[in-house]
Amino acid sequence: MTRSPRSTATQSPDLPSLLADPSLLRTEAYIAGWRGAASDFAVTDPATGTVCARVARMRAPDASAAVDAAQAAFADWSTALPQTRSTALRRWFDLINANREDLALIMVAEQGKPLSEARGEIDYGAGFVEFYAEEAKRPDIRGVTSHLPDAEVELWREPVGVAALVTPWNFPCAMVTRKAAAALAAGCTCVLHPSAETPLSALALAVLAERAGIPAGVLNVVPGDAPEIVGTWTQDTRVRALSFTGSTEVGRLLYRQSADTIKRLVLELGGHAPFIVFADADLDRAVTEAVKAKFATTGQDCLGANRFLVQRPVYDEFCTRFAAAIRKLTLGPGMEDCDLGPLMHERAVAKQETHVADAMARGARCLVGGARDAQGPLYYKPTLLVDVPTDASIMHEETFGPVAAVAPFDTESCAITRANATEFGLVAYVHTLDPRRIYRMTRALQFGMVAVNRTKVTGAPIPFGGMKQSGLGREGARWGMEAFTEIKYVCRDWG
Repeated sequence: MTRSPRSTATQSPDLPSLLADPSLLRTEAYIAGWRGAASDFAVTDPATGTVCARVARMRAPDASAAVDAAQAAFADWSTALPQTRSTALRRWFDLINANREDLALIMVAEQGKPLSEARGEIDYGAGFVEFYAEEAKRPDIRGVTSHLPDAEVELWREPVGVAALVTPWNFPCAMVTRKAAAALAAGCTCVLHPSAETPLSALALAVLAERAGIPAGVLNVVPGDAPEIVGTWTQDTRVRALSFTGSTEVGRLLYRQSADTIKRLVLELGGHAPFIVFADADLDRAVTEAVKAKFATTGQDCLGANRFLVQRPVYDEFCTRFAAAIRKLTLGPGMEDCDLGPLMHERAVAKQETHVADAMARGARCLVGGARDAQGPLYYKPTLLVDVPTDASIMHEETFGPVAAVAPFDTESCAITRANATEFGLVAYVHTLDPRRIYRMTRALQFGMVAVNRTKVTGAPIPFGGMKQSGLGREGARWGMEAFTEIKYVCRDWG
């Protein structure tokens, strides 16, 4: 169901007036201190189209200045006691928690997700800061049995230097903390470019980092046009690592741009997740988890289920129950904390329309939704397509929106073949109660993460990442620090 129609002329509440601490709302860059620019750009509320703020549009010289600041700060930060870095990160974590509600409100205003989801993201993002505050105290120095007489051998992990971090609009807090906390714990200094759609969350986190005592120049936030800002960093030899979350298309571009300067890369790219339901599954649970897997963040999630493959004996029943669950979802402004909010921009809505039209032209049936909602231009109704043929675009392309596509399958081998028939390999979801099938499926599926009988799997202690064109490297856990470190081998003879 949806809320009553809203006029597109409706004005958002004045954002500073909603905040307990309006000073968290910053619109300048943070480059070893706050600085403005000659021009700016608008950040708009997807729910209403109104302007939340105008943010400084930094240029290539500013991007270089951020690297200057990070390079200057590197010597002291990288050689500081691990406990010193840990303490600063812990203070940052405490301040994020203390300002949870304000950070969530800022996120809703610029990103549009429901308020409860925004609060959940703040908690999720804070978890990475807490985790890496602890990991910072555990430098990885290993003794190795020497292969040479009269020699002692050690392996040290040392920070690579300046790290460039590029974050997306769908998780404007958690993607900052997942990258920055790992890099800072490793001893790197950072230059960060947040998405132009959602820079306010990153800038608010910079306010709190400054208050936490993270020294000037250690974490720099540079808003502006991505090609100009990030392009400057890919060509700068002082930037030794680059971590990017976003589309595979842009990831390929950054991969090419970084080749000349031989950077460490972490690329968390697109997904095309299958959600596989076998006949022996707990159907009520499968439907509940299907709603979570598809409609969280209004479907704008690289972990979102894109293809629902259901074994034929339970196919009709699953579709009926899934449709009933979708009809209960509420759609509306994030500040009203509905189940789904608006999409981020017109391109996202147009993609839903294209995928739905293509699938129906090829024989799919639409049981729920299938159109824009009257509340505003960026609202698209939660949608269920069934009997979707394999040649439909939605079965091959990431939808990144609230459209679920369901198709039947007959055998386990068929499910595996269809699930793996993609160049993406981020996450797969499997529902079955057969332990032997669970083993076979988790081994056969070509995805970096497999969720069995559940949807939520991510968190600070686990390595997040995919296979094939879903990216390179891992974020989170101890592995999340690896891209920001080099191994130094020391062979010592005391003489």
